[in-house]
Amino acid sequence: MRKMKAYTIPFVGLKLGKHQFEYEINNEFFEHFEYEEFNSADVKIDLLFEKKTTMMELTFEASGTVNVNCDITNEPYDQPIESSLYLVIKFGEEFNDDNEDLLIIPHGEFEINVQQYIYELIVLAVPAKKIHPGVEDGTLKSEVLDKLEELSLGNKEKKDGDEIDPRWDKLKNLLND
Repeated sequence: MRKMKAYTIPFVGLKLGKHQFEYEINNEFFEHFEYEEFNSADVKIDLLFEKKTTMMELTFEASGTVNVNCDITNEPYDQPIESSLYLVIKFGEEFNDDNEDLLIIPHGEFEINVQQYIYELIVLAVPAKKIHPGVEDGTLKSEVLDKLEELSLGNKEKKDGDEIDPRWDKLKNLLND
């Protein structure tokens, strides 16, 4: 995966203090990662970059929507995204990203690329089970939902022509005794 230049922050030239960065994320961003779960994306990232003498603090705030397919009906819908990530960057002997909240970069580094953190922030903000809002409140009309309702175990309506074998009735009597 090559790094996208728009997401690289050259922190050497920045003064101490807080700096604001904004990114508009769409499908092109996810195509770079070969991630195809979203039909479309419209997410705004606000990045607060605070440079201190010995470290840097990054606060990512994501808000927007991604268009995904419902896991039940496969109908596309807009899933709202609200998420945040806090990251501390310190300098050390060698690169180390073992801790998810702390990134250690070598002393000679002069820039940081934030594309991977933005990608993870958005992808992890989507619920594991994606359910169309119309399924939850009952307003969505779909052939898939109709078929699921027809075949559900809770549907105990007997169809015409279904006759119970009289031997089963004798077995049911055993349960009642």
